[in-house]
Amino acid sequence: MKFDVLTLFPEMFEPLKQSIIKRATESEIININLVNIRDFSENRHNKVDDTPYGGGAGMLMKPDVVDRAYESVKSEKSKVIYLSPQGKTLNQKIVKELSQEEHLILLCGHYEGIDQRVIDKIVDEEISIGDYVLTGGEIPAMVLIDSVCRYVDGVISNESTDEESFSNGCLEYPQYTRPEVFDGVRVPEVLISGHHENIRNWRRLKSLENTFRKRPDMLENIVLTDKEKDYIQSLKKEVQE
Repeated sequence: MKFDVLTLFPEMFEPLKQSIIKRATESEIININLVNIRDFSENRHNKVDDTPYGGGAGMLMKPDVVDRAYESVKSEKSKVIYLSPQGKTLNQKIVKELSQEEHLILLCGHYEGIDQRVIDKIVDEEISIGDYVLTGGEIPAMVLIDSVCRYVDGVISNESTDEESFSNGCLEYPQYTRPEVFDGVRVPEVLISGHHENIRNWRRLKSLENTFRKRPDMLENIVLTDKEKDYIQSLKKEVQE
């Protein structure tokens, strides 16, 4: 999978050269290409922005410069995403869908934004990472790359993504490792029992409990068995008491 990132600050992407993403790029499972938009300025001072028509604070990135940067990397299979607070909020469903793409071009805005004409011309989708405003699209672009890469075949094991939070509609169950006793607290007995069916059932109930306590809104979209419904009811009674 290929990512082309159109940005004024390619040096901000150093964190992607670490850990799992680093190994995936070294194995050529993913390819992250940083494109400096400033390189496509035809101004002798490499100017990439100008004042907005109609007045207002700040500066806007010029459409012609952004367009030339886009033209340098576009392909027939490109999907262009503009990282913008006005976009759809990134979630696991969108992440999985994007992981099926072959080529993503990520456009990072800066200053007061980008001239609307080039957004209308080249952008397929606007995506936000939350209802707040950042200084630019670089951090959201890194969030998107990291989350999407995890679902690209070969980056991490399918087992890791199948059981994590949001993958099955609810939050992940609590996990434990050695030592067996820490600060007087013992690992739940079921996890060292060796009984795989009991472990699976325990994890499912604990996953539902985590969801109930931290994100109860998510329970509305989860299909529950009668046993699981009873368990949720017991948790509700516990809270009420």
